[in-house]
Amino acid sequence: MTINEIQDNVIEEFSAFDDWMDKYALLIDLGNSLPPLDEKYKTESNLIEGCQSRVWLQADYKDGKILFQGDSDAVIVKGIVSLLISVLSDHTPQEILDADLYFIEKIGLKEHLSPTRSNGLVAMVKQMHLYAVAYRAKEME
Repeated sequence: MTINEIQDNVIEEFSAFDDWMDKYALLIDLGNSLPPLDEKYKTESNLIEGCQSRVWLQADYKDGKILFQGDSDAVIVKGIVSLLISVLSDHTPQEILDADLYFIEKIGLKEHLSPTRSNGLVAMVKQMHLYAVAYRAKEME
Protein backbone atom coordinates (compact mmCIF):
# COMPACT_ATOMS: atom_id res chain seq x y z
CA MET A 1 0.00 0.00 0.00
CA THR A 2 1.27 3.49 -0.76
CA ILE A 3 1.59 6.16 1.91
CA ASN A 4 -1.33 8.05 0.37
CA GLU A 5 -3.54 4.95 0.34
CA ILE A 6 -2.80 4.42 4.04
CA GLN A 7 -3.53 8.09 4.76
CA ASP A 8 -6.85 7.81 2.92
CA ASN A 9 -7.74 4.80 5.09
CA VAL A 10 -6.90 6.78 8.24
CA ILE A 11 -9.07 9.69 7.05
CA GLU A 12 -11.93 7.29 6.32
CA GLU A 13 -11.59 5.65 9.73
CA PHE A 14 -11.67 9.01 11.54
CA SER A 15 -14.51 10.40 9.39
CA ALA A 16 -16.81 7.75 10.87
CA PHE A 17 -16.88 9.93 14.01
CA ASP A 18 -18.28 13.45 14.29
CA ASP A 19 -17.48 13.99 17.94
CA TRP A 20 -13.86 14.63 18.92
CA MET A 21 -14.30 12.62 22.11
CA ASP A 22 -14.93 9.58 19.87
CA LYS A 23 -11.85 10.45 17.80
CA TYR A 24 -9.78 10.69 20.99
CA ALA A 25 -11.13 7.27 21.99
CA LEU A 26 -10.00 5.92 18.59
CA LEU A 27 -6.54 7.44 19.13
CA ILE A 28 -6.35 5.79 22.56
CA ASP A 29 -7.38 2.44 21.02
CA LEU A 30 -4.68 2.82 18.36
CA GLY A 31 -2.14 3.57 21.07
CA ASN A 32 -3.23 0.55 23.09
CA SER A 33 -2.84 -1.67 20.01
CA LEU A 34 0.74 -0.48 19.40
CA PRO A 35 3.15 -3.24 20.42
CA PRO A 36 5.25 -2.16 23.42
CA LEU A 37 8.71 -0.91 22.53
CA ASP A 38 11.51 -3.13 23.79
CA GLU A 39 13.16 -1.53 26.84
CA LYS A 40 16.54 -1.59 25.06
CA TYR A 41 15.17 1.06 22.65
CA LYS A 42 13.89 3.37 25.39
CA THR A 43 17.14 5.30 25.36
CA GLU A 44 18.02 8.96 25.52
CA SER A 45 19.00 8.89 21.83
CA ASN A 46 15.54 7.59 20.83
CA LEU A 47 13.69 10.16 22.94
CA ILE A 48 11.96 12.82 20.82
CA GLU A 49 12.89 16.37 21.81
CA GLY A 50 10.02 18.85 21.97
CA CYS A 51 7.35 16.51 23.27
CA GLN A 52 5.52 17.22 26.51
CA SER A 53 5.33 13.50 27.28
CA ARG A 54 8.08 10.99 26.77
CA VAL A 55 8.12 9.59 23.23
CA TRP A 56 10.63 7.09 21.90
CA LEU A 57 11.11 6.34 18.23
CA GLN A 58 13.25 3.52 16.88
CA ALA A 59 14.01 3.14 13.18
CA ASP A 60 15.53 0.10 11.51
CA TYR A 61 16.50 -0.30 7.87
CA LYS A 62 15.67 -3.59 6.22
CA ASP A 63 15.45 -4.52 2.53
CA GLY A 64 15.49 -0.87 1.45
CA LYS A 65 12.66 0.16 3.78
CA ILE A 66 12.50 1.87 7.15
CA LEU A 67 10.64 0.07 9.92
CA PHE A 68 9.56 2.32 12.76
CA GLN A 69 8.69 1.32 16.31
CA GLY A 70 7.64 3.72 19.01
CA ASP A 71 6.12 4.25 22.40
CA SER A 72 4.95 6.97 24.73
CA ASP A 73 4.00 7.28 28.37
CA ALA A 74 0.83 9.21 27.43
CA VAL A 75 -2.13 7.35 25.89
CA ILE A 76 -3.24 9.94 23.33
CA VAL A 77 0.36 10.61 22.27
CA LYS A 78 0.92 6.87 21.92
CA GLY A 79 -2.06 6.87 19.54
CA ILE A 80 -0.46 9.63 17.49
CA VAL A 81 2.81 7.64 17.40
CA SER A 82 0.81 4.60 16.25
CA LEU A 83 -0.81 6.63 13.45
CA LEU A 84 2.51 7.99 12.20
CA ILE A 85 4.08 4.54 12.30
CA SER A 86 1.16 2.97 10.42
CA VAL A 87 1.46 5.62 7.69
CA LEU A 88 5.26 5.84 7.29
CA SER A 89 6.71 2.50 8.39
CA ASP A 90 7.73 -0.08 5.80
CA HIS A 91 8.42 2.49 3.08
CA THR A 92 11.64 3.56 1.41
CA PRO A 93 13.49 6.63 2.70
CA GLN A 94 12.60 8.49 -0.51
CA GLU A 95 8.88 7.67 -0.21
CA ILE A 96 8.92 9.00 3.36
CA LEU A 97 10.71 12.18 2.31
CA ASP A 98 8.32 12.72 -0.60
CA ALA A 99 5.20 12.12 1.51
CA ASP A 100 2.77 14.95 2.12
CA LEU A 101 1.18 14.00 5.43
CA TYR A 102 -2.20 15.50 4.60
CA PHE A 103 -4.09 13.13 6.90
CA ILE A 104 -3.02 15.20 9.95
CA GLU A 105 -4.95 18.20 8.61
CA LYS A 106 -7.85 16.20 7.14
CA ILE A 107 -8.74 14.41 10.38
CA GLY A 108 -8.41 17.69 12.32
CA LEU A 109 -5.66 16.35 14.52
CA LYS A 110 -3.53 19.49 14.69
CA GLU A 111 -6.41 21.80 15.60
CA HIS A 112 -7.63 19.46 18.37
CA LEU A 113 -4.28 19.02 20.08
CA SER A 114 -2.90 21.29 22.76
CA PRO A 115 -0.04 23.51 21.52
CA THR A 116 2.52 21.32 23.32
CA ARG A 117 1.11 18.11 21.82
CA SER A 118 0.99 19.78 18.42
CA ASN A 119 4.68 20.70 18.80
CA GLY A 120 5.35 17.09 19.75
CA LEU A 121 3.58 15.86 16.62
CA VAL A 122 5.78 18.14 14.49
CA ALA A 123 8.87 16.87 16.36
CA MET A 124 7.88 13.23 15.70
CA VAL A 125 7.38 13.85 11.97
CA LYS A 126 10.68 15.75 11.85
CA GLN A 127 12.51 12.85 13.55
CA MET A 128 11.02 10.35 11.10
CA HIS A 129 12.22 12.55 8.24
CA LEU A 130 15.70 12.74 9.79
CA TYR A 131 15.86 8.94 9.91
CA ALA A 132 14.79 8.85 6.24
CA VAL A 133 17.50 11.39 5.30
CA ALA A 134 20.13 9.37 7.16
CA TYR A 135 19.14 6.04 5.60
CA ARG A 136 18.89 7.58 2.12
CA ALA A 137 22.43 8.92 2.54
CA LYS A 138 23.60 5.42 3.50
CA GLU A 139 21.96 4.04 0.36
CA MET A 140 23.96 6.46 -1.76
CA GLU A 141 27.32 5.55 -0.20
